[in-house]
Parts: sequence; structure tokens; C-alpha cells
Amino acid sequence: MNETSIHGMKRTHLCGDLRLSDAGKEVTVNGWVDRVRDNGGVLFLLVRDRAGIVQCTFDKSVNAELFDVAFSCRTEFVVAVRGTLVARDAAAVNSKMATGEVELIAEELRILSKAETTPFEITGDKEVGDQIRLKYRYLDLRRPSMQRGLMTRHRITQIARNYFDEHGFIDIETPMLTKSTPEGARDYLVPSRVHPGKFYALPQSPQQYKQLLMLAGMDRYIQIARCFRDEDLRADRQPEFTQIDLEMSFVEQDDVMEVNEGFIQRVFKEVLDVDIALPLPRMPWIEAMNRFGSDKPDLRFGFEIKDITDIAAQCSFKVFHDTAENGGSVRLINVNGYADKFPRKEIDKLADFVKTYRAKGLAWLKIAEDGTMTSSFAKFLSEEELEAIKARANAQPNDVIFVVADPSWQVAAVSLGALRCELAKRLGVIDKNDFKLLWVTEFPQFEYSEEENRLVAMHHPFTAPMDEDIDKLDTDPASVRAKAYDIVLNGCELGGGSIRIHDPELQTKMFRSLGFSEEQAQEQFGHLITAFKFGAPPHGGMAYGLDRLCMLMAGLDSIRDVIAFPKVQNASDLMMSCPDVVDAKQLDELSIALTRTEDEE
Repeated sequence: MNETSIHGMKRTHLCGDLRLSDAGKEVTVNGWVDRVRDNGGVLFLLVRDRAGIVQCTFDKSVNAELFDVAFSCRTEFVVAVRGTLVARDAAAVNSKMATGEVELIAEELRILSKAETTPFEITGDKEVGDQIRLKYRYLDLRRPSMQRGLMTRHRITQIARNYFDEHGFIDIETPMLTKSTPEGARDYLVPSRVHPGKFYALPQSPQQYKQLLMLAGMDRYIQIARCFRDEDLRADRQPEFTQIDLEMSFVEQDDVMEVNEGFIQRVFKEVLDVDIALPLPRMPWIEAMNRFGSDKPDLRFGFEIKDITDIAAQCSFKVFHDTAENGGSVRLINVNGYADKFPRKEIDKLADFVKTYRAKGLAWLKIAEDGTMTSSFAKFLSEEELEAIKARANAQPNDVIFVVADPSWQVAAVSLGALRCELAKRLGVIDKNDFKLLWVTEFPQFEYSEEENRLVAMHHPFTAPMDEDIDKLDTDPASVRAKAYDIVLNGCELGGGSIRIHDPELQTKMFRSLGFSEEQAQEQFGHLITAFKFGAPPHGGMAYGLDRLCMLMAGLDSIRDVIAFPKVQNASDLMMSCPDVVDAKQLDELSIALTRTEDEE
């Protein structure tokens, strides 16, 4: 009875799958002891596996020896239990358990493995510190909430494979050891033993490979692709992550959007039973920035940004007037209906908040329920000027208006965009069961890099410019718009892509606009430049951040909760204790000499 072999007790059901319709059956379950309840002469073992929990009952008066074995069990012991499934008495039904209408009357029990006391409780999903969770990740993954997240990820992945297969996409793997190229985050480098002093890079994305597959005539490609970026971590970023990566030939932007809208509609229906209406709304990048201060706007609430630069240019308040006159921007948001939630001390904290987004300050105007006003700037304005601002804000009693004036329109927009999201969270106006999806389109082709003191590609150097903007590449590159598009959900970018350049001459012009000499372009991208000379189809595609999509659909706050074995903030793995030192022989084989170690930094 107490042997550790599972022979003869082959599992017939998962614990959480048992239902009233199974009553009367002989059942064998395997799993971990979640809880032990001693009710005098009756003992209950609640046995858990990935499907859920079932109650196994041991009656001392029926089988004392079996009862004693059950009595020796502790939480997280691994057991096999065989018996008859019966309906619980009406008074004993547990509506909080999926299996709460039944119990397993045990006839045989084997302890397959004993367990020491765990460093934190598995049952109950109690709050546990991240450090200890990740050190004992295999225990953390036993928790039902973590298993639900990973099962949601599995479901989404399978839907993606099936959907894109149905639409003619071919699943093709691309190399993990590739060439280091610029225009992205830092690469993870892999030294070559057989080519001393030379390095591979782990792919930041399969971008060039999937374009080459289109040149190879594969027509439609998909890959659940592992990607690597050596950059600082945050809640929705890891050094290694996964993309649903795809590319299509002989398409325009609408074609790519249409097939991806179908995928989004299916995955939301099958995973969450949420109906997504198609087509999704589209919003040009400049409109998103002007209205929401973000290229990934959250549409679940209001507080939209209004531009009052024209009013400011005519007003008598020097801060507003001078900003507008010197080409700057004056913008506001109206947090309508919540003026009573913002005492002066709270507003001062909000001023510090917008400064983290480079705004120089925060002006404000509160309108009480009786129509009286308090403000940081109203006394400097005429009644007509003040009324003009209130009208632009559509201000009503119990509204509070926040204003940012800045030489940069983007600083004014982005700081207010961040503020509107922060206030929505604080005020609890966001419906977590609401899903607002949209496409953001017509991104700028370039953005200015202060670090490099030059224009760089906002997406990547293979993104095609809008046809009507091609002539501006040489004369006014900052105004060129790209055939680029992001799909956005509730203020988060789910994925993005573009129509690619397939004309060799246009690609050469693009490299030139990015500051590459002909020699530099050939050195970094010669393989792609050469490939284009042999007939390149028009093509485009996109990639979803699978981790982020799973996080949002599972209702979680961090992608770490949908990744089995993630890294912590400093990109280390606490469970495996890596990165770690290697011995001198390995370094010698790779022709590597260390000039500095972590302890010397």
C-alpha cells in the first residue's frame, strides 16, 4: 500500500475534471496534496493537479490502515488515490470548487513522493515576494493562477498556429545564430570557437530572414519566434521573449490588417468568449499623439487632450503667451466630474509627475459644483480668455483642467498623455472587462536620436515610406510617413509591422537617409541588398508580442506571469543562478580574455 511505484494505479481522470456526471465510477487520480482536513474519524485529502482539486475521503471506521497512511500525508506530498466517485450530500456541496458536488471515497492510496515544508504556501495564491517566487519557480508554477496563465498562453499559441495555417501561412524556423546589425537594442553576442575574435548575435527579431523568405517565394510565413534584446527590464519586457512573427507577399497594408483582424477576432472569442467587431478603427499616429499623447492610446476612458495654443497666443498670461509665440505648444486635459478629488497637495504631486516626462510645470483650474473657480493661472487672464479655454475644454461644474505649456509639442502631449492614464487608474474609471482595439497608422519614418545626434528609423530601415512622401527623403526626411502600423489594446501595443521596401534603389536611398555610406550599408546588409537584385515581391508583415498578448488576455500585470522561467530586473535567473562564471578552459577555447568581472565594477 505504501510502495512508491505507480504500477496498477494508472490515472483515469484529472482531479479538476471530475463532475457529478462521473458519480458511480471507479476513479484514480494523481497529484499533490493541497490541504489535509481532519474531521475526527474522517480525513479529507484535497488532491491537486493542473486541472483543479478534488476531495478524497478516508473513513477510519471503514479502513483504519488506509486512514493512517492518509493521516501521514502533508501538503505537497505526491499521491495516487483510487476509489469510487460519489455525489456529496446537499449540505456538503462546495459551490466554490468546480468539483464541489462530488468526492472520491478512497479505497487505495500510495504516497509516490514526500515533500519538505515549502518556502511559501502553494495553496490560496497568497502574496509572495518576487525574489522567492523566482528562486523556487517550479513551486510557484504549481499555483493555480500561474498554471492558468501558462494554459492561456498555450491556447493562444495553438489558435495562432491553426488560424494562420488555415490562411496559407507556412511555419518556418529561422536561425538563432545570426549577424549583429545596428538600428536596434543591444545584441546578445555569442563568440565563435572556430572563428576566433568573431561573434554571432542572437536575433532581436527574424526581420531580415522573413523578408528573405518572401524573396525565396514562400509567399506566407509564420513562426513562434524566440527573440533576444540586451536592454533594461520592466513589467512587460524580458531579455528573451516570444513573437508571433509573420510575413506576406504581394500585399498592401489593408491585406495585412485584414488577415490579422481575423486572428484577433478568433483569439478573443475562443479564449475569452469576447466578440470583437470588425473592421477595427484606425487612427493616424499624429492624431493619436494629439488626442491621447501616446502612439498606443487607451480608449476606455475620456480625458482627451485639447490644443489651446491658438488661444494661448492671444492671452495675457505670459507663460502661455510666450510659449505659443515662440512656436511651442499649450495643451490641456479636462478630468471631468472629479474636481472634488484633487486637493491642492494632490495637484502639487501631479506637477512632480509630469516633470518626469520633461514638462516644466502643471497649471490647473478647478470648477466647484456651484461654479466658483480656483486656479493657478485664472487671475492672469481676462474673463473672455478664461471662457475661451473653458469652452475648448467643454468644462462643467466639478471639472478640473490641467494645462502643460512647453516649447516641444511632443513633451506637452506625452506628459499630458501619461497624466490622463495615471489619473484614470487613480480614479478607478477603467473597466477591466472592456477591450478597446485599434490600429495606429502612418508612423513617422524617422525619429531623432539624442544619443546618436541623428535621425534613426522609428521601426527599422526596411520599412517603406508612404508613396506620396518618397520625394521628401532627400529634402525633408523628418516629415516622411511610413507604411507602418501597430495594433493596440487598452493602451498596450500588441504588435506592429509595416509594408517593406522591395525596390533596391529605394532601399539604397533609405540607407543614405539614415546616414549609412554605401560601404557601411554593404557591410551590414549586403546579403539583403544583393537578394533584392534578383526579383523581390512586394511584401509586408507584422509581429505580435506573444508574452504581452497572453498577459493582457489573462488579466495579469506582468509578462513574467505568463513565462515559465523568466529573468529578474537585472536579467539574471535566480533559480538557475545565471549568468555565472565559466572556467578558464572554456574562455581559452573561445579566444576570450576577461578585462573586468562583475565584482570589479
